[in-house]
Amino acid sequence: MRAQPKASHFVNGAWMEDEAGDALIVTYPGTGEVIAKLHAATPAVIDAAIEGAVQAQKDWAALRPVERGRVLTRAVAIIRERAEELAQLETLDTGKPIQETREADWPSGAEALEYFAGLAPTLTGETMPLGGDFAYTIREPLGVCAGIGAWNYPSQIACWKAAPALSTGNAMVFKPSEMTPLGALRLAEIFIEAGMPAGVFNVVQGFGPVGAALSSDPRIAKVSLTGSVPTGRKVYQAAAAGMKHVTMELGGKSPLIVFEDADLESAIGAAMLGNFYSSGQICSNGTRVFVQKGIKEAFLARLKERTEKIVAGDPLDEATQFGPLISAAQFDKVMSYIETAKDEGARLVCGGSAGNEGPLFVQPTVFADVTDAMTIARKEIFGPVMSVLEFETEEDVIARANDTQFGLAAGVFTGDLARGHRVVGQLQAGTTWINAYNLTPVEMPFGAVKQSGFGRENSRAAVEHYTQLKSVYVGMGPVESPY
Repeated sequence: MRAQPKASHFVNGAWMEDEAGDALIVTYPGTGEVIAKLHAATPAVIDAAIEGAVQAQKDWAALRPVERGRVLTRAVAIIRERAEELAQLETLDTGKPIQETREADWPSGAEALEYFAGLAPTLTGETMPLGGDFAYTIREPLGVCAGIGAWNYPSQIACWKAAPALSTGNAMVFKPSEMTPLGALRLAEIFIEAGMPAGVFNVVQGFGPVGAALSSDPRIAKVSLTGSVPTGRKVYQAAAAGMKHVTMELGGKSPLIVFEDADLESAIGAAMLGNFYSSGQICSNGTRVFVQKGIKEAFLARLKERTEKIVAGDPLDEATQFGPLISAAQFDKVMSYIETAKDEGARLVCGGSAGNEGPLFVQPTVFADVTDAMTIARKEIFGPVMSVLEFETEEDVIARANDTQFGLAAGVFTGDLARGHRVVGQLQAGTTWINAYNLTPVEMPFGAVKQSGFGRENSRAAVEHYTQLKSVYVGMGPVESPY
């Protein structure tokens, strides 16, 4: 068990174990090897984490924002000093190729911490002159926030949620996915090493009941979830009962639209990144690729050529570009969708089978001649399966792209920037790109509309979701009263 942590949970600045909790077995998706054995949080562990956060939050919020920022900045330095060690851990936890985890996971998390460390001291209120009287606003933390993470970007998600929450004076209890529990524990340890007071950031492990306990506890002021739409509905319902603040980043079935005047190589590269990076296990992936009729066959021919050159293999091998799916259940789900696509008449361009590299590998797969009604065009697959759909006019493709319950992301490739802006202005999605795809810098808000969620992560916009405004009216003269 080469990734075994000291204990299952990190609470009040120390490791905590309670073996009465359900067993939580962590496997390396690359081989199926068991790399750690943990236990889900019991009610006693959950209570200790929340109560510790309640007590720690008061003093943490009382610090000057620049002081909180210094702690986060020291954590960033530690993350960057240990970049290779953390990348190796992330690959073991998720099965993603080491070349990905070196570039996209902890580095993105570090950027979020760095950004919000610098932003926090700049957050001020407003003054409103009212004649002789005046009013002003104060931006206050919410209190204790619960973060519930997903398994595809576990450490990045932990940082993305912690950064705006902690920088603005909140405390956090974070529950990672039961399939990828290791990175968040390391983050909690790094925070303490950086000088963060005990109890400000706590990690508890577990399955659905642990997330439900956090969502419904009256001491929790806000819940931030990254997960599926069904999970989002359950968490939202539990949080709503207590009138909690909520951020939801849920699933998607995002359109990527390629017009005839697009740079073909760039559009194909973006489509591949938006379907095959992280083995397709990214919520914002552009899995419905709409290609204008005049270039469809050229697009497919070059796409097939490039896709068949993708190097799949051992995720710890630096040459590997494509790794396994996270679990057997996910593998079975993806293979089922591939068989359904074949049965419904989609044309298989490449892939379509299990990979030979290990039990959880699925070949990068492309289907053409996909229609809007086909299952693979409607359901979120969360695997390396690209659906290519043909379109003729701008008006037609906009209507078809919006014909979905989801609204997380969308992309447009065109040589006509006026058309690019015109089209994204009509797409029902919270995060969009023109001549790019799936780039999520911390400076840009990331979030969704429709059933893909609400609230925003990253950028100054995230501050709105982790703070609340207090208005103060100041009377400067005697009170006039008719009584």
